[in-house]
Amino acid sequence: MSPARPPALLALVHASAALLAAVSLGVTLWGGLRERPVALAFGVLVAVGEGTRRDGAGVREAAPLGAAGALSYALLGEDGGQPTQHGAAQVVTVVLAASLLGSVPHLARGQGPTLDHLARRVLTVGFVAACFQPLYNRGTFDDWIGPAYALLLLALLSLTALCDAVLAAALAHARTGWPFGPVLRDELRAVLGIGTAVIATGAVMALAVAVVGLWALPVFSVPLLLAQLSFRRYAAVRATYRQTIASLARATEVAGYTPCGHARRVAALSQAVGRDLGMTEPALAVLEYAALMHDIGQLSLVDPVPAGATAGLPEAEQRRIALLGGAVVRRTGVDPRVATVVERQADPYREQPLAARIVRAVNAYEEKAREGGPGGPLEALEELRLATGGRYAPEVVESLARVLARGCLTLPHVG
Repeated sequence: MSPARPPALLALVHASAALLAAVSLGVTLWGGLRERPVALAFGVLVAVGEGTRRDGAGVREAAPLGAAGALSYALLGEDGGQPTQHGAAQVVTVVLAASLLGSVPHLARGQGPTLDHLARRVLTVGFVAACFQPLYNRGTFDDWIGPAYALLLLALLSLTALCDAVLAAALAHARTGWPFGPVLRDELRAVLGIGTAVIATGAVMALAVAVVGLWALPVFSVPLLLAQLSFRRYAAVRATYRQTIASLARATEVAGYTPCGHARRVAALSQAVGRDLGMTEPALAVLEYAALMHDIGQLSLVDPVPAGATAGLPEAEQRRIALLGGAVVRRTGVDPRVATVVERQADPYREQPLAARIVRAVNAYEEKAREGGPGGPLEALEELRLATGGRYAPEVVESLARVLARGCLTLPHVG
């Protein structure tokens, strides 16, 4: 989902990153590249990290090794016991050049880095380098030794991670219109996951290079590479899991009980409404799976419902189909929370969990809008509003109206 024209915040962030990159490049070219072996070593590390980047849904830090290498270079004060003098401008220049170089294979496949990714990398690295390098070069940290110095680096990296989380949430909010608070909450939660590994690795690399030199880089890169491999495997398992659920959901379409693409459209719109209402990422995953499988109970019917439109059936029949669907879902081994949402989608909305309220309202809207009529989608939305006293939760219907008003949701095509 993306608006037709980027909001002013996006343009401001991108312009700020471009200005910082241009100034840093100019300063570096004017003063020359200092300590070239060190710059080359960290540049290679960042480039390798970007080369192993993994993009996709739910991926907060696409290149953790690249991020750790960039942060460690920004906090590098010594190389094998010898003070460094590379400065903040050179850090930004090397990191940006290495990021672009490491992205060449992705660009060849049409999967290059987004402007948001590059802007965040430049701004976060510039922030931590500006906080550390000038003070270190002036001898401000000469009295910080041992554990105190290590804690200083961890504190700077933690502050940088928090700033990056706020920046990422602001960019996501500006680009998608999702509420800022829930998006920031998810970003902060992600910091405790892969973000912690990036912070720890960045600090350890800077400390290790200061003592033993550049040979520390490959040694301390291995744990993060292994962690990245584990994340990839986990993501592959999740992708397979989702594909299995999507295949099960298509059973009603193959059998002719529901129109083609109905489950996918309900799932996409339900997720948009869930985000608008501030649901967390784990809750959104349950919502998506339940929306995909919300009609699976119709497979137990002897006589199919015309066009699969269950919203117009009597309440008792809707509940019976929902309970049958929940029983089917429980037998598939899917998360029990998904089965609960499917079972309760026909209950009175005051007794439903939020996910069930969303699935019920979105399913009804999609069925009514699909039927056409003089008013089309507007008439379908108005019908839901008129029924908020009993069938549909008012806050869900209003959230649905906001999502539709943004016009930023692209639903799968029928066919």
